Amino acid sequence: MSDKSVVVRVQNLTKTFRIPIEASSGIKQKLVNLLQGRKGYRNFTPLDNLSFEIEEGDFFGIVGRNGSGKSTLLKTIAGIYTPNSGSVDVAGSLVPFIELGVGFNPELTGRENVFLNGALLGFSRQEMENMYEGIVNFAELHDFMDERLKNYSSGMQVRLAFSIAIRARGDILLLDEVLAVGDEAFQQKCFDYFRELKEKRHTVILVTHDMGAVKQYCNKALLIDDSRVLYVGDPFEAASRYSMLMFSRDSGDISSQPIIVSSVKDHHRSKPHYTPKDTLDLDIVLESNTDLPFRCAYSIMRDGVIITEANSGNESILVAEPRGRHRLRLKVDISDFNSGNYSLNLSFDDTHSMRMVAYRFRAYNFIISSSNGKYGGFFKADSQWEFLDDKDKTN
Repeated sequence: MSDKSVVVRVQNLTKTFRIPIEASSGIKQKLVNLLQGRKGYRNFTPLDNLSFEIEEGDFFGIVGRNGSGKSTLLKTIAGIYTPNSGSVDVAGSLVPFIELGVGFNPELTGRENVFLNGALLGFSRQEMENMYEGIVNFAELHDFMDERLKNYSSGMQVRLAFSIAIRARGDILLLDEVLAVGDEAFQQKCFDYFRELKEKRHTVILVTHDMGAVKQYCNKALLIDDSRVLYVGDPFEAASRYSMLMFSRDSGDISSQPIIVSSVKDHHRSKPHYTPKDTLDLDIVLESNTDLPFRCAYSIMRDGVIITEANSGNESILVAEPRGRHRLRLKVDISDFNSGNYSLNLSFDDTHSMRMVAYRFRAYNFIISSSNGKYGGFFKADSQWEFLDDKDKTN
C-alpha cells in the first residue's frame, strides 16, 4: 500500500451527452416528432464506466487518440461537467488550465487584462501589483502591455494567459494540451515550469498527445480509448500502448497488435548493473502476428532523452518470415556511456510501407555505475544483431 493520500478518486464514471439530430423550430414540429416517435437527438457517451485514483504528488498523464474522452474527463474532474453516473471525489482545491485566455476582454489593454484575470483567479489588487512584473517578464511582452488585446497575435495572447494562470493557487493543477503554447523559446520556459512542479511534488494532471512529455514528467499515466480505460500505471507502458494504437493497422485491441515483445533478458547477468567495460548483451523474444516482413531496431534513452538509436544496416535486423515466435540477440557497445539510468526501447517497421507497426518502450532498463567521461550527447553506438532461433537467418 502507498503511504501517499488519494487526492482524486474516480469510480465507475459515465458521462453522456444528448446530440441534436434535427432542429425543432416550434411546438408544432416537436409534437409531430413526438407522435412519430422521433427523439430528435442521439446519445453520445465519451466516458463509460471509468475508475482510477491519483495520489498526492503524482504527475499524472492522460493520453488517448482524438475523440477518446480525455478533455471530457478533465472537465468532469474540474466540475465543469456533472457525471450521469459514478463519482469524482477531489481532496483539495483545483486550478484548471483548460482554456487559456477565458475571461480576456479584447477591448482592454494587456495590462488591464492582467488585473482582470487576476481578479477572476481570486487575487487582490495588491497581489497583482506585486506579481505584475514577473508576469510580463515571463510572457516577454514588455512593449505591448498598453496595446489593446485585439491587436495581439494568438501566440501573444496565449503567452500572456499562461503567464497569469501559473500564478494561480491550488493543490491540484489540471493541464489540457498547454505544452504547445507559444514559440520554441517560450515552450522551453513552460518545460522548465513543469520540471519545477515535478521536483516540488505538486499534484498535476496532464492531458497531452506528447509522449515525450509523458515519459519525461509523469510518474503515472492513464490510456483511454473508445471511452474506456485501456491501461493505468507506468507512463512508459502507457506511451508504448498509445503508440501501438496510433501506428498499428490493428488499432484498438492491444492483444491483437502485430508484434509483441514477450521478454528481454541479459545473457550474462541477473541484475542490470554495468560498467563501461561491459557489453549490453540481450536475449529478446518476439511474438509476431503479421505475414509482412518487418525490421527491428532500437534506441537508448537517458533521463528521457535519446542518446543513441539504430535505423539501418547492422544496427537493425530484418525478419523476412515474420509470423510466429522469434529469439533475437542484440549486443551494444556501451564503452562511451556515462554513469546513470538507461532504458532500451524497441521499434518495428513494416519494410513495405516503412511505417511503424509497433513500439515497446522501455523494453529493458539498465544502470551504469561508473563512467569513463566520454558521454556528451547523441552519438552512434556500435551494435550487432543475430537470430537465436532457426526460423529466419535473413540479416
